[in-house]
Amino acid sequence: MVNQKKIAGEKACEWVEDGMIVGLGTGSTVYYTIEKLGEMVQKGLNITGVATSLETERQAKTLGIPLKPLNEIVKIDVTIDGADEINQDFQGIKGGGGALLREKMVAQASGRNIWVVGEEKLVRTLGKFPLPLEVIPFGWKQIKRELENDGIETILRKQSSGEIYETNNGNYILDIVNQTFTDPKAWHEKLIEIPGIIEHGLFLHYVDIIICGKASGEIEVIKK
Repeated sequence: MVNQKKIAGEKACEWVEDGMIVGLGTGSTVYYTIEKLGEMVQKGLNITGVATSLETERQAKTLGIPLKPLNEIVKIDVTIDGADEINQDFQGIKGGGGALLREKMVAQASGRNIWVVGEEKLVRTLGKFPLPLEVIPFGWKQIKRELENDGIETILRKQSSGEIYETNNGNYILDIVNQTFTDPKAWHEKLIEIPGIIEHGLFLHYVDIIICGKASGEIEVIKK
């Protein structure tokens, strides 16, 4: 059986060149990208990574990939990340791994953004996957009530232990569920107006290249 995530993740390494600053995403597909980059570094590739999460930072350090924090970087050459969903307009949902704020900041600083996905992540309309909202713990119930007053169902994300999930930034995540996003831009404008929502998982104008691994073993490269 073909590992769609692995073939897509490894393919993205072809866009990484010696001397680059590389944004390292978070998730189960870009995991394979980072593993491959680690092999390439061991063989002499000279890159500097910018991690989007503590999980990614740990993985990169284990593999010997040199890292710098975003504050020490002026511009990132290329960022490789995964996605939870992406539509034909190159708009997507990210944040299933809880790193949406850092992922969006790194994407914004990047000259090129590549998303690596399996073919099931390509959708016509966004919304099958929950839309994460990173919210501050102070007053999160007010945010939940405001959304639900508009008929928007949310679930506070929790760990398997039952404890509230906290992002690397010490915030909570409210996941919008049972909702389709036929007009993602309108949703963006609505959500940024609500105090306490630090960031949402709609990525509307970031991705330049999609690398899609398919069950057949084919790898499709889709350029904007």
